[in-house]
Amino acid sequence: MLTTATAETVLELARRGGADFAELYVERWRRRNLRTIDGDVEEAVSAIERGAGLRLFFGTDVVYAYTNDLSDAALGELVSTLVRLRGERSGEAPSGTPGKAGSVDERGSGGLDLRRQSAAGLHAPATTFDEQPKAWRLERLRELDAGARIDQAVKQVEGRLIEWEQDVLVVNSEGAWVEDRRVRTRCIAAVIARDGDETQTAIVGPGLSVGLELFEHHPPASIGATAAQRALTNLRARPAPAGTMPVVIGNGFGGVIFHEALGHLVETTMVARRASVLTDKLGETIASPAVTYVDDGTTPHGWGSSEFDDEGMPTERTVLIESGVLRSYLVDRWGSLKTGYRRTGSGRRENYTYAPTSRMRNTFIVNGDVEEPSSLFEGIEHGLYAKAMGGGQVKPGSGEYNFAVTEGYLIRNGELAEPVRGALLVGKGPDTISKVDAVARDRSNEPGMCGSMSGDVPVEVGQPHLRVTEIVVGGEA
Repeated sequence: MLTTATAETVLELARRGGADFAELYVERWRRRNLRTIDGDVEEAVSAIERGAGLRLFFGTDVVYAYTNDLSDAALGELVSTLVRLRGERSGEAPSGTPGKAGSVDERGSGGLDLRRQSAAGLHAPATTFDEQPKAWRLERLRELDAGARIDQAVKQVEGRLIEWEQDVLVVNSEGAWVEDRRVRTRCIAAVIARDGDETQTAIVGPGLSVGLELFEHHPPASIGATAAQRALTNLRARPAPAGTMPVVIGNGFGGVIFHEALGHLVETTMVARRASVLTDKLGETIASPAVTYVDDGTTPHGWGSSEFDDEGMPTERTVLIESGVLRSYLVDRWGSLKTGYRRTGSGRRENYTYAPTSRMRNTFIVNGDVEEPSSLFEGIEHGLYAKAMGGGQVKPGSGEYNFAVTEGYLIRNGELAEPVRGALLVGKGPDTISKVDAVARDRSNEPGMCGSMSGDVPVEVGQPHLRVTEIVVGGEA
């Protein structure tokens, strides 16, 4: 995507402009999006984009700019713009003369000792996108549609197939030359069920860092059927009660609560600014001893996995909380400079138009020691089983949250009872995780998109079934 000479020249011009550190990020991204409604094609889009972003550090002061023009002249102008911008911000005249990368007499000295690394293919697809025609994809979405037609109350089925192929190059002034390839596929079913005036919607969307073999792991008919069953369950459920009660949270996407209300609190994006309630808490007990919380960028074929992060660092498995004790934050380059903490390969961005920040990858609570999830209901006279979670809101810094339960059931006298709808879990992440008293052994992860300062990035959230002794439940009844 970029010649060695061009990359070296850009970095040398940044050094002449006074930068302590320079990083060039280049990407080429091919995307496909096929969407059907009731089996008919509603949208079919293919796109290729490429571009580059340049980040310069002057101490801990950072400036960033991007372009979709990868010519030498355009990249040279990018350096000049950033050096000038930094000078205007600091009130200092820029040092050196950046010039333009396209000028022969400004070519880099070649003094960088580039250390080339490339992806080993740990998450490579078994079935590439080019191995199947568009008609084959359409048939898979029609199978999804057919699988959702399990009841006459199902009125509309939307299917969506999302495919990404992303090639990334990171070159920096410390001599790193890192290439990574990321392939991701996701299939989403959205089902509307209606009975008289009552309407309910459910969405299910498995995704992995794989190719079209996604459908071997998640047959399209089962994706549609799962979404339809959830919509029908809510259609015939009674309004949820309100109050403070024990709650058993389901595995998989149940982990979204701790992703939003706890995970963001350990990103140095917030920690370095002292905007998190978990700042300066390393080594302290912040959760129940039953909880070990991990962020793992190396999960084989995980939706949020990659071999390198968007700063060129190898990804890793980072233990954030171990048996209730805070062990690590998620640390990017800027966060490490500000705090002194070791980098964790957590620098991520949506695309070249964003500078990277510390972000989660695949974040989950590890398995506990409860053999049967059903035993978590024992001893609960009146509580809620939040089998599936949806979206919600979180207050940055404190971790205060409210999240919708998309499939819920009452727990009565230690037994699973009737389904309820409209439940909302309200609490504070650090407080809730301290009240987890039992964790099962059935962890699963589910994909999602996480938005923050560096855009929307693919992540997994996950956990086993677990029991929280007390959560405020908002309900309709």
